[in-house]
Amino acid sequence: MIELPPELESPPVPWTRRHLLDLESLSAAEITTALDVAQRFKDATRDCKDRLPTLAGVTSVNLFFEDSTRTRTSFSLAARRLGADNIEFSASSSSVSKGETLLDTAKTIESMQIDAMVVRHRSPGAPQMLAKNLDCCVINAGDGPHEHPTQGLLDILTIRQHRGTIAGLTVALVGDIAHSRTARSNIWGLQKLGAHVIVCGPSTLVSKQWEKLGVEVSHDLDDIVARCDVLNLLRIQFERQYTRPFPSVREYALLYAMNRERMEQAKEDILIMAPGPINRGVEVTPEVADGSQSVILHQVNNGLAVRMAALYLVTKAPR
Repeated sequence: MIELPPELESPPVPWTRRHLLDLESLSAAEITTALDVAQRFKDATRDCKDRLPTLAGVTSVNLFFEDSTRTRTSFSLAARRLGADNIEFSASSSSVSKGETLLDTAKTIESMQIDAMVVRHRSPGAPQMLAKNLDCCVINAGDGPHEHPTQGLLDILTIRQHRGTIAGLTVALVGDIAHSRTARSNIWGLQKLGAHVIVCGPSTLVSKQWEKLGVEVSHDLDDIVARCDVLNLLRIQFERQYTRPFPSVREYALLYAMNRERMEQAKEDILIMAPGPINRGVEVTPEVADGSQSVILHQVNNGLAVRMAALYLVTKAPR
């Protein structure tokens, strides 16, 4: 375990929040602070390999009611990298299966001297409800289609690392915008830092109502690809839909998959991103997902740094 860098001995002045629930309510200064802290952790730990004693004595719990690979694993690793104790909660093997409510479950776990609760739930607003009723810190790890703030932060951090800034860039979010919490967090965060955001996909998944958030709406990827600096390719979330939003997966891939032919129309330095999991051949072809412009695995590594920053900021914030 290495020593704690002096700049991380106390949280930066702009940050006073004991919960991280969304990017909509954060200011540009707060978002920049979270990104800066994540970068410092990344630099201080050799890309999140080393351990720091920053959160020694802190206990966090991952309270996940939906499946997760990247988010759950990186929150668990982030806590351990910072010296915290981490507990995993599984709804299927808990008293939730016997009818216990979310709030009762959360209060029961909190009574075991928990300092931070990382919550993923299918219902929008579940983390916000817990934040109002618990004394411990709450981090939203995805609430239905509402927000996924740490995914938004890690996407933005990845762009900043490769482009140096967010202001002035054109970033397109392509795919299932209607059901994507990642899209909402990206929209709030990117626009507050000065990016122009385009949401692109079938009209059944990208309505004109999105323009009310200040974004550009497009239903034609071929029409926008040449002016984009970044493409973030979002998964079609069939599990959140009761009807098929387009005639076939093959037709979707034909119109919206990022492939070799579309890469030839894009800028030479375009960044290809995907929050994962990716469906190869649907949102992106394998040669593009694994190509030189892809930063998909950089996003995964940055997820660890961002979640270290999130745990640090909320647990060190003044009560």
